[in-house]
Amino acid sequence: MTASVGTDRLLGPGGLLNTRYHKPALMVYMVIVLGHWAEHLTQAFQIYALGWPRPEAGGVLGLAFPVLVTSEWLHYAYAIVMMVAFVILRHGFTGRSRTWWNAAMWIQVWHHFEHLLLLVQALTAANLMGAKVPTSIAQLAFPRVELHLFYNAVVFLPMVVAMVLHMRPRPAERALMRCSCAVGASA
Repeated sequence: MTASVGTDRLLGPGGLLNTRYHKPALMVYMVIVLGHWAEHLTQAFQIYALGWPRPEAGGVLGLAFPVLVTSEWLHYAYAIVMMVAFVILRHGFTGRSRTWWNAAMWIQVWHHFEHLLLLVQALTAANLMGAKVPTSIAQLAFPRVELHLFYNAVVFLPMVVAMVLHMRPRPAERALMRCSCAVGASA
């Protein structure tokens, strides 16, 4: 699995992030994703349970740092981090888990496109359909808070299925794995 010191590569099918460091990389990625989820769920709670006006509902960090909610650059950067992680870590998945990981990745491609569209509007002040604020395509029909909860859910669910299947592979899938993510695998 490993070549001599100094010749190991980080990326790609045999890269360290898909072999020796796949499990810790997935854990770090999941912490980032769960933190993002917590912010969106807190924002929804502030709106629906506490009755806060949408502009005041900023999640946890957004209350202390409002730019976290209003910056299209920050939202776009998170969408890029998600895309990069999906692409980089996908080589560690095999069989059914790879199928689910790919599904989550392709959904994230659309989500990323929507954030790119929002960023371009914020930079050019030319908003979609003459809207007062940057607006994504789906946001023409759905409010932004609910839309982002939906997008995060439809990316997160297949990602979680992929991770569960990856940790509990069938024998044929386990034989193809080059990481120690499977339950009971030696580190």
